[in-house]
Amino acid sequence: MAKVAFLGLGVMGYPMAGHLVTKGGHDVTVFNRSADKAARWVAQFGGRAAATPREAAAGQDFVMACVGNDDDLRQVTLGSDGAFQAMGKGTVFVDHTTASAEVARELAGAAAAAGFAAIDAPVSGGQAGAENGVLTVMCGGDADVYARAEPVIASYARACTLMGAAGAGQLAKMCNQICIAGVVQGLAEALHFAKRAGLDTEKLISTISKGAAQSWQMENRYKTMVAGEFDFGFAVDWMRKDLDIVLAEARRNGAKLPVTALVDQFYADVQEMGGRRWDTSSLIARLER
Repeated sequence: MAKVAFLGLGVMGYPMAGHLVTKGGHDVTVFNRSADKAARWVAQFGGRAAATPREAAAGQDFVMACVGNDDDLRQVTLGSDGAFQAMGKGTVFVDHTTASAEVARELAGAAAAAGFAAIDAPVSGGQAGAENGVLTVMCGGDADVYARAEPVIASYARACTLMGAAGAGQLAKMCNQICIAGVVQGLAEALHFAKRAGLDTEKLISTISKGAAQSWQMENRYKTMVAGEFDFGFAVDWMRKDLDIVLAEARRNGAKLPVTALVDQFYADVQEMGGRRWDTSSLIARLER
């Protein structure tokens, strides 16, 4: 059992922190900007809630975070009431936020200067993966620090891999989002085409899902896409945030991402249609408007 703080109880963080208690058996302190949500988490899982990230981090073995973006991350770590103000030597900071590789390296440097360590550990698997404790985690940092953190991360992960030095976890997550963007657009176009061509979409998917076209998106989203239902996971607003990070990194490293850039603009169209909170499969709505 470890003493763990968890910062950020959103749709991902809330169940992840819960698994630290129910599956990991850890002693967990939580912080959330909305104190009511933190109180609700404590009522459900036990542990305690702290008023600030600094208070939550004091005396802990591990401090986990899952917040919105780079700015949120800096606030809960480096701010005047941030966790880094209270973390002791030997503590490990594990960041599950999908953020830039730049901020991951910045935090790793700040942690090292203060005598503790940081791992960037973005996750894939969506809300369902978090709730079921079966996330895929991509990590960046030192191997010995990762070895200490991995058994704690295992409370909500089915796969966890050290990808390289600080920032490598975030770079791997960018690759993940590049793949998703292309696959969802391809599936949206196929379903749109099938409907226009008069094909039975159930028979179509039953057939092509047995071959090379098969994907997680096809298996889990085709029915709701055909039905025009888009309330099943990762929101368009968050995908655009992630793709902005991807495209900024590509500008730095010279990678050519024409399809990703195009799909990002398609998601901008979905936002303009009122789909900011629709899930990412809503690309088909743009084709059928």
